[in-house]
Amino acid sequence: MSLIALLGAIEAGLLFGLVALGVFISFRILDFPDLTVDGSLPLGAATAATLIVSGIDPYLATLTAMAAGASAGLITALLHVRLGILHLLASILTMISLHSINLRVMGKPNQALLGEATVFTPFEGAGLPAYWLIPLFLLLLLAAVVWLVDRFLTSEIGLGMRATGANPRMAAAQGIETGRMKMLGIALSNGLVGLAGALFAQIQGGADITMGVGVIVVGLAAVILGETLFSTRTMLFAAIGCIVGSIVYRLAIAFALNAGFLGLQAQDLKLITAVLVVIAMSLPALRRQWRRTQRR
Repeated sequence: MSLIALLGAIEAGLLFGLVALGVFISFRILDFPDLTVDGSLPLGAATAATLIVSGIDPYLATLTAMAAGASAGLITALLHVRLGILHLLASILTMISLHSINLRVMGKPNQALLGEATVFTPFEGAGLPAYWLIPLFLLLLLAAVVWLVDRFLTSEIGLGMRATGANPRMAAAQGIETGRMKMLGIALSNGLVGLAGALFAQIQGGADITMGVGVIVVGLAAVILGETLFSTRTMLFAAIGCIVGSIVYRLAIAFALNAGFLGLQAQDLKLITAVLVVIAMSLPALRRQWRRTQRR
């Protein structure tokens, strides 16, 4: 594997680390199976791309894209909390609706950003090539996001959210407004995914209506890998594990595609993804079985 291919895999892993953090909040913290992310990622990309092409500052466009993703998550939570729709069905309904909304936002299936200024443009004068600059930018951004997520989840509100996911009835009995906690958590989750979509569009040079297909699978695999490789005793290590799991996942895909002896090609990407997800989801059970064997 070449250096550029390696850095490209790390870049993708760091970018989808934001998705993994969002999935971690919804699946692990709130125990809420949220499929909205398949629609909120392209929503973030479409929003950022459309605003940038319209002459809006890239940083403001990125923040707006994050807010758009959070709004999508809030709609899912409202359907579940206020209307009593099953959480999985509520997220599917929002995801389906976002396909049409994303088309409305862009006015077409895709929006190019070639020649447009992005959040990376001010740093291009540093003398670093893009394949070094973007991973460093994402690494610093993720360090800040992980710290903020850890601070939030260990705050009073964050503890209330964790209690809501662990035992909603007990949390409600303690005076915690579980409905609001779910709305806040799912909005935060999809806000991170919308941010990932905005950055994805600026890195790839455009937004596309199909770029969110299968994102939930990637995010869930990264979370499970992170839990297997990292200790989850504290929120900080759990959040870092999501990032590490995302990078390992992307490196595994890059290795499989670049390993000539395997004979795999680009059209085998979906097969590789499925195999890696199966392996990732099997690792926790295999580790528990190995520990039981060692205790005998």
